[in-house]
Amino acid sequence: MASVNAPTGTTSDWIIDKLLRGVINTALAMPFEQRLRFMGATLAHAIGPLAGYRRRAVKNLRLIYPDMPPEEHQRIAKAVCDNFGRTLIENYSWRAFGERLSETPIQGAGLDALDDARTNARPVLFVTGHLGNHEVPRHLLTQRGHTIGGLFRPMKNPYFNAHYAQTMQAWGGPVFTQGRRGTAQFIKHLQSGGMATLLFDVAYSQGHDIPFLGHMAKTATSAAEIALRTDALVLPYFAIRQPDGIGFDVTLEAPITHGDPLSMMADMTQRLEAKVQAHPEQWFWVHKRWKNAGQKVDIF
Repeated sequence: MASVNAPTGTTSDWIIDKLLRGVINTALAMPFEQRLRFMGATLAHAIGPLAGYRRRAVKNLRLIYPDMPPEEHQRIAKAVCDNFGRTLIENYSWRAFGERLSETPIQGAGLDALDDARTNARPVLFVTGHLGNHEVPRHLLTQRGHTIGGLFRPMKNPYFNAHYAQTMQAWGGPVFTQGRRGTAQFIKHLQSGGMATLLFDVAYSQGHDIPFLGHMAKTATSAAEIALRTDALVLPYFAIRQPDGIGFDVTLEAPITHGDPLSMMADMTQRLEAKVQAHPEQWFWVHKRWKNAGQKVDIF
């Protein structure tokens, strides 16, 4: 008899989950660097096309870069899936991954602000997007003695989410599931002087229109509102995958100035935008980020 808590979804969700589980288990039996190459290639050439990831990425790339040659759209879309596969297996290999990252330096103007916040027990909210591997900074800061919680947005595929969520909770600080109860716990964690991270670059239908890569994107203001409510220091961080496909360049940027929520979110978005423009292969173009694609804005 099936458990009442067993996930339910579409037949396509079930098939993709079975494929991913099989691929992940195969990869985990390989040496670390080999498993990264294997997962990258599998997502780029097999699962990515099957799941429609590459097609969606190309659609978004055409919107943002209409003058880019079609073959470049395809190249970036394939690289996006490669990065997704590598990121996925890195997060499933969190013990080995953490060990690999132990000598990776963190740089940036936010380091002094972070030290000051820790000294004064001020809450810290790290903000980032689906770029490179967004878990890398949390790994590194955890290794340096920080306890960093997270607000986890469940994946749309319920079968895959059921086991992926376990990897999110296996290390680091507390992880809260997005929703009324989880968000309340997340805020309480910050109010107690804690540190936490939040990804802000997914579409939110009830959000505000904020320019992102030349088009308006529906953006939630929750990151700014939570920071203002808890008086948290807001620090953007990013981990850019290096050309070898294994190492990372990690930056903790200068704090986001407290102000009205829209201005704060615009600043966060601009920080992410600069990284995406510099490293388009590493942002998750698969997201349906632009709901009002006809509303183009002047980016100059």
